[in-house]
Amino acid sequence: MRAVVQRVASASVEVEGRIVSEIGPGLLVLVGLHESDSDADADYISRKVLNMRLFPNENTGRGWDQNVMQRNYEVLLVSQFTLYGFLKGNKPDFHVAMPPQTAKPFYASLVERFQKSYNPDAIKDGIFGAMMKVSLINDGPVTMQLDSQSPKYSNDAVEES
Repeated sequence: MRAVVQRVASASVEVEGRIVSEIGPGLLVLVGLHESDSDADADYISRKVLNMRLFPNENTGRGWDQNVMQRNYEVLLVSQFTLYGFLKGNKPDFHVAMPPQTAKPFYASLVERFQKSYNPDAIKDGIFGAMMKVSLINDGPVTMQLDSQSPKYSNDAVEES
């Protein structure tokens, strides 16, 4: 599973001319599902996103000190199969992305996992499979990438505080 995480002042998703989800300060998370993703990948992404210390602590003045939950901010999840696309010549190829019939329930379980791990009202999402227009006011900008299948970039042996 891949996630592109952006710290935002606000973000929204529009489908067919109407806003279906919007958040104030928090994180916009674009999520790509690989055909071999499992519950372990979903657990990893949910845990990492919710615990990423991307926000300053206003009390101490320390940057990169608080996560979205400590700030009581919101998270907007948006499914994006193109995160597993690559170019075959000049044409995009998405064959390693999870097929839609499997991806839809898996993505719904990911949203539910985020809601159970935090505050259900603070987790929003787009509409799976819809043509969405995603708007955001980037804060920073701060953008991080996560890949549940690239443990060499992760130091999960030592749990962060």
